[in-house]
Amino acid sequence: MSARDNDWDGVRLHVVTGKGGTGKTTVAGALALALASHGGNVLLMEVEGRQGIAQLFDSPPLPYGERKIAVGLASGPRPGGDVYALAADPEEALLEYLAMFYNLRHAGQALTKLGVVDFVTTLAPGLRDVLLIGKAAEAARRRKRQRHVYDAVVMDAPPTGRIGRFLNVATEISGLARVGPIRGHADTVQSVVRSPQTAVHFVTVLEEMPVQETLDGIAELHDQAHGGLQVGGIMINMMRPEVLSEAELAAARDGTLDSDELAMGLKAAGLDDSRPLAVDLAADLAEHACAVELQRSERRRLAAAGQPRYDLPLIPDGMDLAGLYRLAAELRRQGAA
Repeated sequence: MSARDNDWDGVRLHVVTGKGGTGKTTVAGALALALASHGGNVLLMEVEGRQGIAQLFDSPPLPYGERKIAVGLASGPRPGGDVYALAADPEEALLEYLAMFYNLRHAGQALTKLGVVDFVTTLAPGLRDVLLIGKAAEAARRRKRQRHVYDAVVMDAPPTGRIGRFLNVATEISGLARVGPIRGHADTVQSVVRSPQTAVHFVTVLEEMPVQETLDGIAELHDQAHGGLQVGGIMINMMRPEVLSEAELAAARDGTLDSDELAMGLKAAGLDDSRPLAVDLAADLAEHACAVELQRSERRRLAAAGQPRYDLPLIPDGMDLAGLYRLAAELRRQGAA
């Protein structure tokens, strides 16, 4: 836990990435709820077209429009701010871009009907990423009456294996447009992404492959080719509690648990035929001890990355709004928001 109230003061755009299956969207949603505990408005944005946020918050499919989906985590007697959600779409983002900069929305709609927009974004995926990240950057910078509309924007970003390329939009777009308004827009977006106002957070679980992918992603962002991207925190998701003491873990791992004592404990709990159950329980505890040892080893690997780490518990009964608020409270308590 950080000694500071918030490890990411000054960050307005929180990019959340992680290997598939680690709970990336869930953690992004919990982070948005935690950030809204300060009383301001937060935008939660997805870019992969999966409607994962709508499913997470048990709401209808999100349109290409910012819609309130929740109230942020309360902070003492003070209620939380509002959490809005947006399912970003590259086609709609391009139409919005044409309307904002060229007053060409109607022309863009005509191009859409002809399939030109879809053709262009498929032919030039770098443009697609610029449009999606550009929407997040615009929301983070947007002001109304000299105040930011959103205190923070949380992006449920692509998986870790694609995050470096996704965020490195200036390089991706250079082959498409070296000069002109598209390149100018890409440079503006990149200036936001590479500023101290943006942080890239990694979600992982304590298993070898997700941890390795997290470490590879952090190394990629630290690499000179992607210099200037601020690596954020490591969100260790689905943490299982350690139910045994150190001595019990050692005994379980070494196979020296007292089976008679286990049988007596099971019998005291009202279980008949406790001797065979004690043998099975000893085997399960040995497996648990090995899993704990593996998790501790993976934690040491993550610690070597030098980034703040946040432990999020496993929600055993499945994720719902109550579970989301529980994770948000943990992120807030540990200084992530």
